Parts: sequence; C-alpha cells; structure tokens
Amino acid sequence: MLPEEPESLHLSPDPLLPPARLTVRWKRSARARRVSLRIDNRAGEVVVTLPPRAGRRAGLALLTTHAAWVTQRLAALAPGVAFAPGVELPVGGAPHVIRHVPEARGGAWIEGGAILVAGDPAFLPRRVADCLKAEARRRIAALVLRHTEALGLRARAVRIKDPSSRWGSCAPDRTLAFSWRLVMAPPFVLDYVVAHEVAHLAEMNHSARFWATVERLTPHRDAAQDWLREHGPSLLRIG
Repeated sequence: MLPEEPESLHLSPDPLLPPARLTVRWKRSARARRVSLRIDNRAGEVVVTLPPRAGRRAGLALLTTHAAWVTQRLAALAPGVAFAPGVELPVGGAPHVIRHVPEARGGAWIEGGAILVAGDPAFLPRRVADCLKAEARRRIAALVLRHTEALGLRARAVRIKDPSSRWGSCAPDRTLAFSWRLVMAPPFVLDYVVAHEVAHLAEMNHSARFWATVERLTPHRDAAQDWLREHGPSLLRIG
C-alpha cells in the first residue's frame, strides 16, 4: 500500500554528508510504464510515480540513485510565501503588501499598492487567493478578447486554474485555461502567455505558422519566455 499523505524521508546525496530531509508523494498510475520522479515546485515535494506492478522499493531505489539531483533541485526552490499580514507579493509585477483591516467589509481588494483584507483573520489566506484569482480573470479576459478579435476568432470559454507545470493551455474544444498566478507577473508576460494560447485557436501546433501568429499578436515572446524561465518557479511558491 502507498501512503495516502506525503511522506517525510531522509536521503543521502553524498555518503560524507548527513541525510537530507525531503517530502515524497507517491502516485500509482495505470498508464505509467516505468518508475519516474519529478519535483513539484509548488508544493516543494518529490513526486514518485509507480506503474501498476512496481513496488515502493523500486521508487526508493530511483530516489537513492538520483539523490544528488533531487536535493539540488529542492535546495534551489524559492522559499515558500504564505498569505499573511505584512507579506509583500507582486501584482502585475509590482510589489503589494497584504494589509488586514478587520473593521472593513467586502472580502479583499487591491488598492494603493496593497491588498486589503477585511474581516476575521482566519479567512485572510482564502480571501487573498480569491482576490488574486478574480483579478487574474479580469485581466486575462480582457487580453483574450483583444487577441481573439485581432484574429477574428472566438474562444469557447476561459478558465482560471492552478496547474503545477503549465501557464496556459488550449483544449481541442477551444477552451482556454490559464494559471491565476500569472496575475503576479509583469503585464508583458501575461500578454505573451494569453497571445500564445489564443494563437492555438488558429494553429493547434507549434509550427512556423503558429509562431508567426504569436508574433502578430505580441512583441514580447523572447522577453516573456526569459522572464518565466527565471522567475516563474517562484510564483508557484506563493500562497
């Protein structure tokens, strides 16, 4: 039986060093053909996927073989940032401080370089998250409309989600989905990701014609890709 909750293990990346403590989440997959592992940047966990006939011992063996890689990747993760009063986080690439205003009403809202949160402090993390998701939906919907009109196309729907590895997607039914965490990135990054997914409405591939469509919609491809490579993982550690 696999543990239902993440398991704390100690792994030795080097026999001359003390074991490093890490959190492992075990997954069983009917489609997996071999044991594999990956780093969940958002949760700060190692995810080990086992095919139907593989046992936990095979996963431990793979972890041991790649101990140095695993510990290096985990050590390189940005520190986790919780939603709490006084914490500073970006909105549109600009720093905003979370301020608790218990006497106010209205959930949470963005005002004057701050995220103001009303009511019981126990509700603050959820209200900050809801505020950021609503702001992401507002900004992304406006960009989707602008870019689809430029192409003379329409999306079936726009979804705001919290994926662990993709910033956006375009489904075969023409539904666009985006990570709410993009609201924390600078505007040029958000513009590029939206343009990228809207371009898939015209070209469901990454052909030269697709990239030409992206270039038609936004000038920010190179700068945005560079920004996401450097700073994107840190967005997954917020909240």
